[in-house]
Amino acid sequence: MPFESLSEKLQMSLRRLVGKGRVTESDIDEMMKEVRVSLLEADVNYKIVKAFINDVKEKALGERVMKSLTPGDQVLKIVNEELKALMGEEAVPLNMNLNGTTVILLAGLQGSGKTTHAGKLANYIRKTYNARPMLIAADVYRPAAVNQLVTIGKQLNIEVFERGVMMKPTNIVKEGLAYAKTKNYNVVIIDTAGRLQIDEALMQELVDIKKIANPNEIMLAIDSMTGQDAVNVASTFHNTLNVTGCLLTKLDSDTRGGAALSIRYMTKIPIKFCGMGEKLDQLEVFHPDRMASRILGMGDVVSLIEKATENIDEADAMKMMERLEKGYFNYNDYLDQIKKIKKMGSLKGILSMIPGMGQQLKNIDIDDKQFAIIEAIVSSMTKEERKNPELLAKSQSRRERVSRGCGRPYHEVNNLTRQFEQMKKQMQAMMGMDERELNKVAKGQMPNGMPRQKVKKGKGKNRGGFRF
Repeated sequence: MPFESLSEKLQMSLRRLVGKGRVTESDIDEMMKEVRVSLLEADVNYKIVKAFINDVKEKALGERVMKSLTPGDQVLKIVNEELKALMGEEAVPLNMNLNGTTVILLAGLQGSGKTTHAGKLANYIRKTYNARPMLIAADVYRPAAVNQLVTIGKQLNIEVFERGVMMKPTNIVKEGLAYAKTKNYNVVIIDTAGRLQIDEALMQELVDIKKIANPNEIMLAIDSMTGQDAVNVASTFHNTLNVTGCLLTKLDSDTRGGAALSIRYMTKIPIKFCGMGEKLDQLEVFHPDRMASRILGMGDVVSLIEKATENIDEADAMKMMERLEKGYFNYNDYLDQIKKIKKMGSLKGILSMIPGMGQQLKNIDIDDKQFAIIEAIVSSMTKEERKNPELLAKSQSRRERVSRGCGRPYHEVNNLTRQFEQMKKQMQAMMGMDERELNKVAKGQMPNGMPRQKVKKGKGKNRGGFRF
């Protein structure tokens, strides 16, 4: 989850005010001290922290807040607005040449994840703009960089133009652009050499490539874990190349968030994308407003809906609804739903987008590896057993055979069959609810007629069912 540590500390600081009927100046001073420490610990530049604290405090002490019936909520709103302003207010689109070839020059330090994200960016552009992208392997210095990009290209079925490591990068780019034109590729992404530090010779090489390629977009890949030094890196590249956008990598890791909260304010370079995982489809447009809401535990429902829309076909969803209405739901359906959820990313990341869930997930161990266990168990069932779940529910010998087939303990197979039957009943009960009953579910209440799941108490990791 991005900004997990910062998010937790900011939410704790703000929680003392939210819901209070009256807020004093000393309350706000105390809160702002905690917010200041949280931002500094997150590696946010001290100049930004000072400006942020002053802006929030000035607005929080204003008449609109102090005389409000919900002053704590007003302060939360101000902090949210200032965080958005810090990161750029709104998403900035790619500079696409819709009437010709779009050229994107990707630069960054070595180890920032630049080559992997060249593939992610190509994949995103292909899906979003219905384009024909091509990658140019212009990193001839890092061992295996060319081979890595070629492998990524094969995985995505995207062509990679490469000339090995013996030719000059400028010549590779020249030939690559000419080749793209003959093959009618309308997007070209140039993967340039990363560097261990700011190297004048390599920076000049980038300048030369820029002159040849005349890129529409100069994208700087920055490791989110770099912290305050990310600002120095971005400034140096920007002064040399006039960078048009940043791509934050590894934002799903335990990053403190200093890079995302500092770069835009200090360099004026917009953050356009963020890498949210290792898979080649885990690249997201950076939305400052949504990210601010995530940090403050307010959720990100819009991104959640977008993820669901992208990975779940509407026609398939309607078919599933019809099956549920008729009382049909089997292990094939179950497996299909798990695969769709996995495409959306980590389960904890998905749940954290639901408003109010951030803190509740803090101490919960959600292990996505359990999905693999479920897939192994279901894959060891016969076709008939998958179609007719009651066969397994009624037969211990069948469950024992499945246990041997998938190499998992018998109690895991047993628990899965019980949980499946319980879930099936709950889903069927929900299908028959009226609007009033559905509202109860939304409020976390148990509606009439909903079967209640029994939880077995006891020691042991898998006692009573899988832990997610």
